[in-house]
Amino acid sequence: MSDAPANPFDAEGQFLVLTNAEGQHSLWPLFAPVPAGWSTAHGPCARQEALDWINAHWAGPVAVTAR
Repeated sequence: MSDAPANPFDAEGQFLVLTNAEGQHSLWPLFAPVPAGWSTAHGPCARQEALDWINAHWAGPVAVTAR
C-alpha cells in the first residue's frame, strides 16, 4: 500500500511550487518525484502557502515563448 493520500491535493498535505523553463508554475505534492524539466522554486510548505507564493510570483499561464 502507498503512503500517497487518496487525493494528492488535499489541503492537509505538504507541497512544492515547481517552475519550468517556460516560467510556468505548478503546485506539486511533496511525496511525488519532481518531473523532468521542472525544478523546486518554493517549499515544502502547506497548500495555501504554496498557492499564495504562486499568486505572488507568477504572472499567469502565458508561456515565456509566447510573450
